[in-house]
Amino acid sequence: MYEVIVIGGGHAGCEASLACARIGHKTLLITGNFNNIADMPCNPSIGGSAKGIVVREIDALGGEMGYNADISHLQIKMLNSKKGPGVRSLRCQADKTTYPQNMLNTLKNTKNLDLKEALVKEIITENNEIKGIITEENEKILAKKVIITTGTYLNADILRGHSKHKGGPHGEKPSLYLSESLQKNGLRIRRLKTGTPPRVLKSTIDYNECSEEKGDDTLLSFSNFYDPIYKIEDQLPCYLTYTNAKTHKLILDNLDKCALYSGLIVGIGPRYCPSIEDKIVKFKDKERHQIFLEPERLNGEEMYVGGFSTTMPEELQEELIHSMDGLHNAKITKYGYAIEYDAIDSTELKMSLETKKIEGLYTAGQINGTSGYEEAAAQGLIAGINASLSLEGKEPLILKRNEAYIGVLVDDLINKGITEPYRLLTSRAEFRLLLRHDNADIRLTEIGRKVGLINDEKYNIFKQKQQRVKELEEHLKEVKIPLTEENNKYLESINSSKLLGKTVAYELLKRPEITMKDIEHLLNETFDKHASEQVEINIKYKGYIDKTNKEVEKMLNLEKKQIPKDINYDNVRNLATEARQKLSLVRPLTIGQATRISGVNPSDITMLLVYLKKEYPNE
Repeated sequence: MYEVIVIGGGHAGCEASLACARIGHKTLLITGNFNNIADMPCNPSIGGSAKGIVVREIDALGGEMGYNADISHLQIKMLNSKKGPGVRSLRCQADKTTYPQNMLNTLKNTKNLDLKEALVKEIITENNEIKGIITEENEKILAKKVIITTGTYLNADILRGHSKHKGGPHGEKPSLYLSESLQKNGLRIRRLKTGTPPRVLKSTIDYNECSEEKGDDTLLSFSNFYDPIYKIEDQLPCYLTYTNAKTHKLILDNLDKCALYSGLIVGIGPRYCPSIEDKIVKFKDKERHQIFLEPERLNGEEMYVGGFSTTMPEELQEELIHSMDGLHNAKITKYGYAIEYDAIDSTELKMSLETKKIEGLYTAGQINGTSGYEEAAAQGLIAGINASLSLEGKEPLILKRNEAYIGVLVDDLINKGITEPYRLLTSRAEFRLLLRHDNADIRLTEIGRKVGLINDEKYNIFKQKQQRVKELEEHLKEVKIPLTEENNKYLESINSSKLLGKTVAYELLKRPEITMKDIEHLLNETFDKHASEQVEINIKYKGYIDKTNKEVEKMLNLEKKQIPKDINYDNVRNLATEARQKLSLVRPLTIGQATRISGVNPSDITMLLVYLKKEYPNE
């Protein structure tokens, strides 16, 4: 008997099983094919807008994705580097072979963790409590907790043109029966869809007709604890091309031939990662769309055609690819397709990612209606932590919206639900100035340490960084920049006002045009890189951060107002019908949580507060 069984070896399953095993619980990771562990069936990239911060948060909590991305990437860059710190995020192009291999090796060498190849057909429950699983070979395996992370394999269909057949992302056998077992246990199932573009042979691309996209010339890492080890000059370039009038005409003239517009697809696709057909139909005013050509492996021959997800038949995919600059003679090595799969209604979950109807059963990743490797990994980590805490009789880890993007992700899933694959965006976080790339460790490492995922080595590195930040801030408050002709000439050269006397470095850094590099020059000193970034942001954005913290305080006050578990919303007078239905479905634990439920308006919250004050005066 195991303490935890994790079903599925994708990004969610890897983080969930590693978390449980590292915390000290006997864990089984069961997956259909070891070759697909930590697989990247779509673009082999990690990070991106908001997602890159999620990877930093996973790392700060003690997860694996960030470190693995650091040792497996082909190219890395900081997005939005010229914008404010609240929207900066890392993105890397990972090696599609190396990343899964490194993750598999980590899993195999983790104490308390067993791996097994099999498909699960049924969960075992007793009195609405999980007891284990049954494989398709009818093997019964018992466990105290089960975490389902089946990705897009649940009752999956592959679609291209007018063709539709059962299959996983690489044509493997999907999980055909588990979905039915979940429904029998009362979980609501919905149908979703995602897709992937063609791949083309690297040597058949005319790069002279494309724009080169290089990685950054600064060493970068997802890890909060370890310095990057790659060579900047060894990064592989990506390339940019565009669709054109010929591409658009081909698509519009042949919409009846693609699975998406022929009526073959019933699942709802991701709004923020649409197929090329969707882009052309919905954005007819656009004369062209960006298409990225990105390497999949260091020693591979395939290039990923980013932004060109399609369900067109193969012969039309050939014409479409050949219509674009740089790809006129490109040879397709793998055709694009869509995949439909079953997911559960995310409002079926508690904030811990445990299902409300089955005690001890957790779900994480695309089965919860998200899209993206990063969102999946984050959920897997949280589910693994909370399954472990439950085994130990401890309260679950619930990250707040002001603490982490992971908190925003989980809160949105449970309180707002999904009608399409959910993608995390910076705009979803109302406190994004607090949820930055640079301070993920400051926000979350103590939490990771408390749950048992941050070892002594990482914790010491973290504490040393904190000390360097504190010392640098104190130094800048004390040291004065001398009034010299040389310093004033330098300030004039960067369009900054001259010094009128000795000036405290801390105060000078408040000027918008002044950076820590300028302070280093003026003082003829060199500061620690990581501490320097943190201190500069803290000083420059102090006013905005203080204002945001006041908003957080208001939110936290609402979170303190508990809603009794036995409340009957039918008894709350003057609630709107939609609010009554949504509140009864989600069963929020606090007023703060209730305010974030889609369909619950401020007037409904007022009525609810009046009712609670009258009926539960001592709560």
